[in-house]
Amino acid sequence: MLKRLFKLISNRNDSDHQQPLIIPRDQHNVSRKLISQAAVRVMKQLNQHGYEAYLVGGGVRDLLLGGHPKDFDVATNAKPEQVKSLFRSARIIGRRFKIVHVRFGREIIEVTTFRGHHETARSEHGMVLRDNVFGTVHSDAVRRDFTVNALYYSLDGFAVHDYTGGIKDLEKRTLRMIGDPTTRYQEDPVRMLRAVRFAAKLGFTLEKGTEAPIRSTAPLLANIPPARLFEEVLKLFLNGSATASFSLLREYKLLGQLFPGIDALIEQGNEQALAMAEYCMSNTDKRIRSGKSITPAFIFAALLWPPQQAIMRETQGLPKGQAFAQAASDAVSQQLARTSIPKRFLIPMREIWDLQHRLTLRSGNRAFKMLEHPRFRAAYDFLLLREDSGESLGGLGAWWTQFQVADEQERQSMMASVKGGTKKRGSKGNYRKKRDPE
Repeated sequence: MLKRLFKLISNRNDSDHQQPLIIPRDQHNVSRKLISQAAVRVMKQLNQHGYEAYLVGGGVRDLLLGGHPKDFDVATNAKPEQVKSLFRSARIIGRRFKIVHVRFGREIIEVTTFRGHHETARSEHGMVLRDNVFGTVHSDAVRRDFTVNALYYSLDGFAVHDYTGGIKDLEKRTLRMIGDPTTRYQEDPVRMLRAVRFAAKLGFTLEKGTEAPIRSTAPLLANIPPARLFEEVLKLFLNGSATASFSLLREYKLLGQLFPGIDALIEQGNEQALAMAEYCMSNTDKRIRSGKSITPAFIFAALLWPPQQAIMRETQGLPKGQAFAQAASDAVSQQLARTSIPKRFLIPMREIWDLQHRLTLRSGNRAFKMLEHPRFRAAYDFLLLREDSGESLGGLGAWWTQFQVADEQERQSMMASVKGGTKKRGSKGNYRKKRDPE
């Protein structure tokens, strides 16, 4: 019955009208005080020039759930060029579907024109290539991905408009795809990652029809540009729900599409690789909740370290340092085929790896110099992560933990006790014998 209903909706012309469920102001908790004033200004400006304008998407969803969203998007019947003409700081972006970014200081309000029903240009796998056909608020609603993201808030009466049953799904804490899930995933495979991200972030359950095709359509992510998948990885792991996201990626066989190296090791039963990934996700969530900074370089270092180590163990006939460098290059190359890693993150990631060896060299002044290295803290945290995940490092993490808080005398004692400490000048192997006089 639901499939027939969705088919009926998708076959309607833009001239057809379906009355939305309208929730008046006294029956919902969305307050203008909680909405970005920049978004309110955009909506007012559009309304004053005779255009429809709604707050839409995650902003409305999160406000209804009692949250405090950071991003607010606006949908309107004004064309991109018309929107741009109303705001000096507006800029049109996008190819598949043009949108407008309106800047207010550091804040950007994304304004989209209502989308319409039509036969779009598609790839051989069913992915939408061009989508610049506009429509009505109703057609826009049924073109969105999930019902809970298709809720519209208007300044006209301050009401919430629901065209797809999003309110009921919010109450049930259910994530439901609008339309046929298989077709929608084929249109844009990234929707599978969005389903995982929203389910993890909101603590929602995927509706049965929504989750059913994911495992079989997961390979379609191979058709998505690596740069776009990199951005999706950041959204998955940097929103405070990395642990839940990682678990769902594994459950729905999506992890291998993003990180094939570590996924293969986990599937082979490598408990250390799994532990490292899970500890990384847990620590990331804790840092975000406590307001600490997070760098993608550390996350990629953790997820690519087990594959790098596995490749290194298979390397034959090379010196250890050369084998390490070759394995690192191979692990990174394998990853770049799936997700891009910008140099601003790739370089620090490699530095974190390279410093793992330097952390073992503690004699002389090396330990003091290591403390002054700009990447020391990240390298030290990574060292602890390796130990937590089961790597046997001979208490190296505890040594560096103590060294950081020790006084000068204790530090000197700790360095002197390190096996293979500094050899005194003139000791065996470090001097040349004087020749006996002839």
